[in-house]
Amino acid sequence: MQISYHASSRTFHLQNDSISYIIKILPNDQLGQLYFGKAIRDRENFDHLIEMHYRPMTAYVFEGNKEFSLDHIKQEYPSYGTTDFKHPALEIVQPNGSRITNFTYVSHSISAGKPALKDLPATYTEEEHEAQTLTFHLRDELIGTELDLHYTLFAAAPVIARSACFTNKGNLDLHLTTAMSLSLDLPDSNYEFVHFSGAWSRERHQKVRRLEAGIQSVESTRGTSSHNHNPFVILKRPETTEFSGEAIGFSLVYSGNFLAQAEVDTWGTTRLTMGINPFQFDWKLEPGESFQTPEAVMVYSTDGLNAMSQTFHKLYQKRLARGYWRDRPRPILINNWEATYFDFTEDKLVSIAQAAKNDGVELFVLDDGWFGARCGECAGLGDWFANKDRLPNGIAGLAERIDALGMKFGLWFEPEMVNKDSDLFRAHPDWRICTPSRRASHGRNQFVLDYSRQEVVDAIYDRMATLLREAKISYIKWDMNRCITEAFSASLPADRQGELFHRYILGVYQLYDRLTTDFPHVLFESCASGGGRFDPGLLYYAPQGWASDDSDAIERLKIQYGTSMCYPISSIGAHVSVSPNHQVYRTTPIETRANVAHFGTFGYELDLNKLTEEEREKVRQQIQFMKDYREVIQFGTFYRLISPFENTNFAAWMVVSEDKKTALVGYYKILNEVNGPYHRVKLCGLDPDAAYCVDGTSSHYGDELMNLGLITTDGAAGEQSPNYRKSIDFDSRIFVLHAE
Repeated sequence: MQISYHASSRTFHLQNDSISYIIKILPNDQLGQLYFGKAIRDRENFDHLIEMHYRPMTAYVFEGNKEFSLDHIKQEYPSYGTTDFKHPALEIVQPNGSRITNFTYVSHSISAGKPALKDLPATYTEEEHEAQTLTFHLRDELIGTELDLHYTLFAAAPVIARSACFTNKGNLDLHLTTAMSLSLDLPDSNYEFVHFSGAWSRERHQKVRRLEAGIQSVESTRGTSSHNHNPFVILKRPETTEFSGEAIGFSLVYSGNFLAQAEVDTWGTTRLTMGINPFQFDWKLEPGESFQTPEAVMVYSTDGLNAMSQTFHKLYQKRLARGYWRDRPRPILINNWEATYFDFTEDKLVSIAQAAKNDGVELFVLDDGWFGARCGECAGLGDWFANKDRLPNGIAGLAERIDALGMKFGLWFEPEMVNKDSDLFRAHPDWRICTPSRRASHGRNQFVLDYSRQEVVDAIYDRMATLLREAKISYIKWDMNRCITEAFSASLPADRQGELFHRYILGVYQLYDRLTTDFPHVLFESCASGGGRFDPGLLYYAPQGWASDDSDAIERLKIQYGTSMCYPISSIGAHVSVSPNHQVYRTTPIETRANVAHFGTFGYELDLNKLTEEEREKVRQQIQFMKDYREVIQFGTFYRLISPFENTNFAAWMVVSEDKKTALVGYYKILNEVNGPYHRVKLCGLDPDAAYCVDGTSSHYGDELMNLGLITTDGAAGEQSPNYRKSIDFDSRIFVLHAE
């Protein structure tokens, strides 16, 4: 790995064994981009990659020069209006109303390792040799503003992390209205734009569109990264598959309003920008103030989508998630929500926990309804004091009883919200986000606390920290069940109201950071009405997230498949719930519910006391299976094999241990077949020379399993026969492979 600077040509080459990124100081002293892609040999001069021709109706930078136009030259961090007419990476409104800027090269620095970003989550290094960071120092002399562009090249992976920092060194106030984290100009548009969209209970469904002239984008304006679109997109070649071809993944380490946009001009070039959504964003920069953008991560692959995903998995698992739980297998839990909802007593909870303990569960989680006057969703949020009618011994007393069973105890919070019917709201009505003299919309009968205000963050921290000190709490489920409306803060002046959305997220990050720092052994799981804020920003603080409120196994195939495109399996909260399912009322076998949930953090959302003894025995087997293989599942190499988005009736994935001696294959069939075909699934990641015992019976070499495939034919091939495993609707299997 090296970052080279060639002074004679004013060219920078970021290069490791996998990728090259080439940047040049252009004749106007702005930064141009010459190449990003597969690693190429370094040379002193790459100027031949700059193509300039006279084109009518084009504006040119220098008088008398009819070739040099930013309209046709790839740039690093472009601005609008000085011969570039595409959407910019930055925009600054100046006191005279002008939005024209000219940030030119002043100097650069190259350092080992990776610096942290102030107040923001980001990837990191533990040893300096893991990465190098190139920082460009740019300046707009007219407005006295400096711009630092950061590029971190990771040594052992095709990864570049990028961000920008603006500092007002002038004497006048400025307004930053666009500040993207990343802009990448590409020489052609022969790509498909892949994004992950949906809504509550059907998050991160894969969508694929060909790039065409014009703009394609996904975004959030909800104050959260949202259920609707994820801050992750892919540009891939049309011929790219899971296992071959070129793909570039773009991921924003941020939890608020975002924009990911691909703009194709009429000459067929593509500009990909990603960062904080400029929509209703306006950050006032007073003299001496700075603004740091969130980090964007680019991953390049020539070996298809699986290779791209595996790079993200390893990076986010080891160099984004942090702390005590980063490398530890997740405890198997039971959550009482779908078992009781708001209808519980302390004894009832202990009864559920006792049954779970008897079956091997390690952690009991008390969900919503334990605090204040919380007998439904209309009251109590904000009053984080135990309801003594339900819990006469308080949270500490319940935690003691759970601990006496030999289990850990976890607790649900929704710390960003408040009900009108609460002591907190009655004491501080101005703490909610609402616009003066306007009707305040509600969601789930609740309102959003103004986390741009330090006193609000401090008050919630004090209450949560007190509970964590008083009770034996090992796990926090942090929920967030509505988006921001009527965005206005009573504490911000008129010319800073455009800062509210970002300041809110900074407040959330601050609270997470204080709690995880002060209580490092507590496992935090992020949740936002399921997957409404499943993003890299929260993964920095909470190493796992509740992937969706939809716990139906068949719906989860698409949700978890789409999630795995960027996020590691150790981060995906996945549980077995009651059947018929409470979201879609589908009846599925308990085996299939577990066989899907096994490929995640794993747990249960039901009352085991209500199951038959036969079902309880299956639960005990499922739990033991997870204990035997959770390290392989959560920290092995994950491969997607059959896409539920492309195949209407089948899905498959697998995970392989680091030493390639153990592999597990999840195979899922939606509806049964009649006199159906024979089926095989080609596996991946095995040792071709090793003989693998499949489910303790047959033996096959790795090359056979990868090139010929694993036979998955069941009784639906022909007439159902005792010679084959019986086949049913919503069927599934996990094949276990051990190298002999």
